Parts: sequence; C-alpha cells; structure tokens
Amino acid sequence: MFLSRCGPLALAVWALGAAAEPIAEPGEGSTVVVTATRTPQAAFDVPASIDVIGGERFHDDTLAVNLSEGLADVAGLLARDRQNYAQDTQLSIRGFGTRSAFGIRGLRLYVDGIPASQPDGQGQISHFNLASAGRVEVLRGPFSALYGNSSGGVIQLFTATGGAPTVYGGFAGGSFDTYRENVGARGTLGIAGRDAGYNVAFSNFQSEGFRDHSAAERRSFNGRSDLHLGAADTLTLVLNVFDSPEALDPLGLTRAQFEAKPDAAAPQATQYDTRKSASQTQGGAIWEHRYSERQRSELLAYYGHRSIEQFLAIPIATQTNGPGAYLHSGGVVDLGTDYGGAEARWHYRGGSDERPWKLVAGLAYDDLRQHRQGYENFVGSEVGVKGALRRDEIDTVWAFDQYLQADWRFAERWNLTAGVRNSRIVFASDDHYVTARNPDDGGGKDYSAVSPVAGLMFRASEAMRLYGSYGRGFETPTFAELAYRPITQVPDPNDPSQTIAQAGLNFDLKASRSDNAELGAKFRFGAGMHAQLAVFDAETRNELVVLSNSGGRTVYGNAGRTRRQGAEAQFGGRFAGDWQFDLAYTLLDARVREDYQTCTGTPCTALNATVPAGARIPGIAESNLYGRLAWGRDAGWHAGVDVRYLSRVAVNDVNSEAAPSYAIVGLDGGYVFDLPTVRLRTFVNLDNLLDRDYIGSVIVNDGNGRYYEPGPGFAVLAGFGLEWKY
Repeated sequence: MFLSRCGPLALAVWALGAAAEPIAEPGEGSTVVVTATRTPQAAFDVPASIDVIGGERFHDDTLAVNLSEGLADVAGLLARDRQNYAQDTQLSIRGFGTRSAFGIRGLRLYVDGIPASQPDGQGQISHFNLASAGRVEVLRGPFSALYGNSSGGVIQLFTATGGAPTVYGGFAGGSFDTYRENVGARGTLGIAGRDAGYNVAFSNFQSEGFRDHSAAERRSFNGRSDLHLGAADTLTLVLNVFDSPEALDPLGLTRAQFEAKPDAAAPQATQYDTRKSASQTQGGAIWEHRYSERQRSELLAYYGHRSIEQFLAIPIATQTNGPGAYLHSGGVVDLGTDYGGAEARWHYRGGSDERPWKLVAGLAYDDLRQHRQGYENFVGSEVGVKGALRRDEIDTVWAFDQYLQADWRFAERWNLTAGVRNSRIVFASDDHYVTARNPDDGGGKDYSAVSPVAGLMFRASEAMRLYGSYGRGFETPTFAELAYRPITQVPDPNDPSQTIAQAGLNFDLKASRSDNAELGAKFRFGAGMHAQLAVFDAETRNELVVLSNSGGRTVYGNAGRTRRQGAEAQFGGRFAGDWQFDLAYTLLDARVREDYQTCTGTPCTALNATVPAGARIPGIAESNLYGRLAWGRDAGWHAGVDVRYLSRVAVNDVNSEAAPSYAIVGLDGGYVFDLPTVRLRTFVNLDNLLDRDYIGSVIVNDGNGRYYEPGPGFAVLAGFGLEWKY
C-alpha cells in the first residue's frame, strides 16, 4: 500500500518533532486563513493541506483572466487552461474533478463567501474577477467534506478591500491577438463617522485564440464594500456582473488531428459554428454581529441569475432519423438559471488563554431553478442556427445543510479539530415537452448524507507542525449527469409493432461516498522559507462513470470502488536576499479497484468492454511538477524562469489512449517604478519558450474520440499595471 511505503518517513518526521524544542505562537506575519476552520487562524496551525495565494499572483504580470495562472505551485491541484473559453478551466484536486466534461465537479467554489458551486455540485469560475482579488485559499483533503457536496477540496476567492485610497488599472497584450484591460479603485471612506472599505473593478478581455475557431470576449465587474456600522456590526455588500457575448468552441481533436495541426479546430466546429454565450449577475450581503469578545454571529444571503446559450456539433440525422431519435433534445442548449441562498453561522470561543476552545455552528440553504430548453441546430439544410423546440423542462434542486465544528487545544502541544455536516439535496424535474411519442419524463430524487471530519495537530516546535486527519465526503450527480437514462426500448404508443428509445432523467444514479485520510507536516525555516509534506488516501464507492456516449447524449452509471493515493511536497521562499524559489510536486496513483462495464467505439452506445481492477482513472496524471526561480524585489528589475512537467494522462476508462507527457519552460521579466504616489509595473512573459507541441487538457471519454485540447506554442505577453495613491 502507498501509505505503508511512506510510513517510515512519516514516523521519522513524527519522532523528529517529538524531540524538538518548545513551541511558540505564530507571529503577526503568519498567513491567516478561514477556509478550513471558518474562523481566522494561522494556516500553519490548521490540521489540513491549505494554501493561501496573494491576489498579486493573479493580477500582476499575468493575463489576469484565468484562475489557473496563479495556482501552478499548489501541490495536489491541477489547473488546466483549455484554450477554449466556451468551456471553463479544468480544475481537479487529488484527482477529483477530472471526469468533468464541462464546468467544475468535485470541488466547492466560493467568491467572498457566496457559492460558485450549484447545490447539485456543478461549479464554474468564469465570473471570478482577478483584477480585484485579495487572496485565494485552496483547501485539499478531508476537511472539504465540511462544505457539503464535494470530495476533493475547496477554492475560495476573497476580494481585497480597504487601505489607502488607490486607483489602479492595467493593460496586457500578446500573441493570438489577445488583449486585456482593467480599471478599478479601492480604499476606505468615512461615512457618518464610520469606516467603509471598498473595491470596485472592471475588466475587458478579447482574443482570437491560439486555435482556429476559438475567438472569445469577456467583460467582468466586481464590487465589494465593508461597512462598519458600529463597534459590534459590519455589513459586507458584494455585486458581480459577468458577460461573455460570444466564445467560439474549437472542440477537441483526435490524436491524428493533433499531430497534423495542433492549432486546428475540429471540422465539425466550423461546420456547425459551435459557440457559447453566457451572462450572470449576482449580489449578496453578509452581516456580522459581535455580542462580546467571545461570541459573534454571521448571516449571509445571496441571489443571482445566469443565462447560457450553446450551439453543439450534433448532426441533423442524429436529431431526426433512427429509432427513438425524435426524443433527442436537440443541438442548441438554452438555460436560464435563478439561484440563491442563505447561511447563518454562530461562533463561540471559550476556555483559557492556555487551553482555548472554539465552536462554530451553522445552517445553510441553497436553491436553484433552471429553465432548460433544447432546440434543433438547423433550419432546413442550414446548420448552426436555432431551429424547432425539442426539450422544455423546469429543473429545481435545493440543499439544506447543518454543521457543527469545534477546535480544542487540550494540551500545550496538541490541538483537536472535529466537525460534522448533515446534508439533504433534493432534485425535481417538471417536463413541459410532452407529445404522443414523448411522455412526461418528470420526477425527482432525494439524497442525504452525514459527513464527519476530525484532525489532530501536534505542535512539535516553533518551526514544525505534524498532523493527521480523516473525513467522509460525498458527491451527488449533477443535473447534467442525470440528464439521460440508459437507452431501453419500449413499445411505440402509436405503433405497438415498433419500439422507441425511452427518455427521461436517470434518477437511478447513486451519490458517491469517499473516505479520505491524510498525514502531513509543515515547516518554517528562518524568516523566509517554508515547506509542506503530505501523504493521502481516498477510497470512493459508487463513482460516476460513462455507460454510453453518442450524439451529445452521455449516460452515466455507478462503478464499484476506486482509489486515489499519493504524496505532495511543496518548498519555497526567499533566500540570499533577492532570490525566490518555489517547487511543488504531486505523485498520484488513481486506479479502479473493482471491475465494471463500459462502452467503446465511436460513438459508443452499448456496454461492450470491461474496465479491469487496476486500470488508471482517466484524466489523472501520475506526476505533476512545477518549479520556479525568480530574482528581484518589490521595486526595480525582476526576472524569473519556470518549468512545468506533467506525465502521460489516460483519456478513457479502458486506457486505450493517452495524452503524452510534456515539459514546457517559461521566462519572464520586467521593471517596477516605485514613486511616492505612483507605482508602475511593466512585464514581458515568454511562455513555452521551446515551442513544444503538447496536450493542455483532455476531454475524458469523449464519444467521438476527440479527447485532446492542445496547448499553445511559443507565446508572448507584455503589459503594465498602474497604481495611484491619492
């Protein structure tokens, strides 16, 4: 077993810590996080793998559009830029989330406390405004279970607010006619004798894209204000607006197409003009009230609306001909989604300064109502246009969760953190497209789970922490995964001698359950260096897998058992004055533990192959390495070089194809002018310096065999950022 092989190392680290000198409290410079414990706490003292990335990583010297730009040095996390803005960035943590064909699965996502994950577990980050980011927290492993419907981790973005009045902005431009402009303001105002911190930012992005038929444009506004209403009350208001009027979809490529021309679009992309438009507006409020130094409460409420229209590459014949084909939902997806929710949370701190304890209790309710319509993607012989209605339903899902979490320092060196979350998630579908041959396919499904978590932290010394944690997570199917039931033939009501394919939602799907365990160590060396080591094991039952995939219709089922186990190592910090070094490595062995049946072929329509125990879970690389060496300070010249390596990645359940391993090198540099009231930052980035052809991301189990989404060749990006403090 992997953890048994790592056991001697873990025991050696534990023994070293036990013999170390007495501990001291973290200083004011310690990075404070809230994601794991829901109370401000030094990341160094949290019994979990958690990273905090400063906002400057996402908006200084970058395109400041993709969250993946700032997450490369987080071990255990794989952020893959798809070079396809009609789909979201691919995010996975410890192998959870890699199966998602679109959007983000298996992770919980938040912006300023507002969920960016729907109650069914489907998430998206396209509306994350990076120009105004203050920090991003990434939680991996067992403690993510305390956030509900996920198994892999939690990613939270927090908007920066307060400080001296500042106007900021910037521009970046480069290869593939890519441009980004942003402007914003932040600071603190005095209103009626009270302080009010604020941050507002607007970003505009456009690109012709690395690949053919991949042009896109996006506009994003984000605003946050923290109003201090008195000594005991703070009201935080947030508003986010996102608009993507058009993002062309180049689709994936077969291996032969990739090798022939990596920057090409699939022929079907141009034939059917595959594309997507999306818009979203959401707002929220968070009220915090302090009853005393020991007790406080928080109340959050939010509401939003999102609209999506997407044109797919589904042939006319698939929608109109063959047995049961008239039940096809069409090649145009039209979604209108209203969502909202509320959360109430209570904090209490008791005990003495030497033996403190903390308690957090909360209730959370999230609700989504989605009007899903499907249309033919043709009119007559013209394709790529909206045609006749083929699907019309109202889908709703709500989640009601209760949680309790406690932290107790029961001895000088020991902390115990434990919690439990009770979740209920209810799906319902109301079918409005009912014909003689298409009966009412409505229905519903109720899922529930209790998720316990516990972690033990040993404060070995001022410079070392050792911990272990365990938790049980769960994931429900999303509405996209429930969309189609396995194809079975039933008598045609108009002609009993004929059969038709049964339609409707697949409410036979079960939720998957995962048992997650982790052992880790955290180190601080001197004033500027730090390190994290962790070994982990996650065993899942009823994992969702593909049963068939053809004509835009993907049917899912539940497999038996799967296992993800591995190790993570991070090391970095400043040394020798002007030098900075960062290294992150992930070793991940993800395999099937029980045989199950799947389909093969293009398209695949029937269970005709066995996935044997021991097969690799597709979409997951065994090794992921990132290293960066940089020179410079906050002002003057700066430069850096980075290397990214990813091992081969299986792209389907039977492991018959795989994306090859790759290594790419990047180089960057610039100059910062730091004047009394103005700060000007200039930069130039050279990516993929050796112009390697590589697969940037994969589409797991694609029904047409178009698994591969190429990464860009040699690319240049240059720009500047300006701050004026007045």
